[in-house]
This record gives sequence, C-alpha cells and structure tokens, in this order.
Amino acid sequence: MSSTIEVIATGARTPLGLTAETTAAAVRAAISGFGEFPFIMASGEPVVTCADTQLDSKLEGRERLVPMIESALGEVMRKLSSGTPYRGTCYLLFALPEARPGFSDDDTQWVKNTITSRLRAPDWQVRAGVVGRGHAGTMQAIHRVVQESARGAEGLFLIVGADSYHHSETFIWLEQNRRFAQPTIRSGFIPGEGAGCLALATSQLRSHIGAPTLAIVGGVGLAQETLLRDSETGSFGAGMIEAVLAATEGLQLPRDAVDTLYSDINGERYRSEEWGFVAMKTYALWKSLEYEAPGSNWGDIGAAFGTLACVLAVQSYERGYARGPRTMVMAGSDSGTRGAMLLQDARGRRTS
Repeated sequence: MSSTIEVIATGARTPLGLTAETTAAAVRAAISGFGEFPFIMASGEPVVTCADTQLDSKLEGRERLVPMIESALGEVMRKLSSGTPYRGTCYLLFALPEARPGFSDDDTQWVKNTITSRLRAPDWQVRAGVVGRGHAGTMQAIHRVVQESARGAEGLFLIVGADSYHHSETFIWLEQNRRFAQPTIRSGFIPGEGAGCLALATSQLRSHIGAPTLAIVGGVGLAQETLLRDSETGSFGAGMIEAVLAATEGLQLPRDAVDTLYSDINGERYRSEEWGFVAMKTYALWKSLEYEAPGSNWGDIGAAFGTLACVLAVQSYERGYARGPRTMVMAGSDSGTRGAMLLQDARGRRTS
C-alpha cells in the first residue's frame, strides 16, 4: 500500500436509524426493528422482518435500495462538504446483493446506473462500478481500493453497500430453502435491509481536504470457501480463516490482538459452525472469542453488512466505548466469498 487508507466519513440508513450516529446508538442500546411485514406465507402466517418504516411496503427489491442508498450517500456528502471542497476523481464502488429470485444481475446494473445518474457533484469526475456482491461485498470493494491505491490511483473512494430482502419472490425463495426464520424453521434468519456508505481516502488527500481521520484500514483479506451451505459436511472455515489471516498479517501478537469482532452471523447454523472452526484455528488473534452480531438488531442485511459494521466500529471510536483500538469486520457471501477487514482507531492521529 503506497499510502495509508483512512475512513473520513460515514453514512447509514437502516430500520434503526436514518444516520450513522442514530443507527449506532440504537444498536448499542440493543434496540431491534423486528415487526410484521404485510406478506402472507403459504402457511397463512404473516412474516416478521426488519423493514425501513419510511418506505412504502408496496416497494420491492431494487426500488427499495435507491432511497436508502441516496440517504446514506447524501449524509456522507454533507459531512465532506464541511471541509475544503473536493475537486477531482471520485470512485463510486457498489457492493450489492448477489443474484437471487427478486434481484437479478440486471437489477444490479439498474441500481448502479440510477444512483450515478442522480448524483449531484459537479466538481467530481465520477467513475462508478459494482465491485462487490453479497455479505462480503464491502471487503471486495475495499480490497479494490487498496489495490488501486498501491497502483498510484488518486481520488476519493466512496463505498456503498446496500441490500433488501423485501421482495415477494425473495421471501418465497427463502421459505422454500428453509432460511426464513419462522416457528417451523429452526435455523433461519430474519430478513433485513439497509444501506451504508464509507468515504475513504489516502492520508495525503484527507489532509488536503481537511477531513477527520475516523479510522485506519489496517488490512483486508479475501478468500473463497468451497464447502458451501449445501455441502454434506458444512464448512470447516477454511475460506474465512484464510481471509482473517490475510487481514491481520501485519499484527504483532499477542500485543496487537483484535479487541472487537463484528460478524454477519445471522442465526443460521452453517455460519455459527463456521465461526467455531475459525475461532479454534485463529484463537491467538483475539482478545476474546465473543463477537458482536448486529443481525440480532437489524436482521440479516446482506451486502449492506460490511459498510454498516464499519459505521458501528467508527462510532465506537468516536464515542469512546470501543473495547480497544483494533476491530475486525468479518462476513461471508452465499457464493463462498469470504472477507475480513481490520480497522484501527485513529484518535492518536486525529485532524479536526
């Protein structure tokens, strides 16, 4: 990496809050947004989800993503406007849902094109692309940032992660695959939705535009898990172990052990068992094997998880309640992509 990559602004839109600050406060207060959604399953029972109450329940799929993304992206742009106006290249990188019933590859491009066409930043030369899919999509996007920075790319990087399971075809698909948490399904999850946005920049650019350093990207790792949820054995955590070790390869243990872990564990047995193997093989990395699973607050938020978990980490630094300076964000996509990212508290290097 040619220069330190820093988080300089965050934005969030979730069923728990309309900003980064309110969302993090709600999670810290153990507030959940679960409630009945106007959809009836084959059993005749209404479904329980975590839904954005500001959105019309008649909106489905990609139509729900746009207002949530615009809200989180707008929040970041307002925060950046308080410093020296940025004029230059902006890389707008999207992490969006993997293809599934209710959300196609065409929907992915539609969301990207719709958001880009509505973006009002006349001084920016915007280059947009979808570079991540599914739960680990944010780590894929940040891995791209690290690569581009190492190649000498200059500019502001905006990472947008967004997802919504709220589509009738998606609900039916989840039920048919016994993944929708219901009384008759023991290992399902509650569908959620949300959007998060991270502004990343090199330390040089951050200093130039007068933005604060909220966190430092200490490392990012990607890997591919071959034993997916339909395997007979389940996962032994090989992919996630590889990703975690890559993200933490610069740490000197035990001094630099990770203080906090945010995981996308969602109630499905497959993911919980995977973490068990990861913990067993990497126990020296962690000060504690306890983890934070905000899915118990906002449900499974898919591709939005990485950005929103980073929001929680940044707010813990900003508000002074972090357990320590090092935070891991860990997630796994249904396709097998595994991602891990290490964030470090930057309060010792803060520019106000």
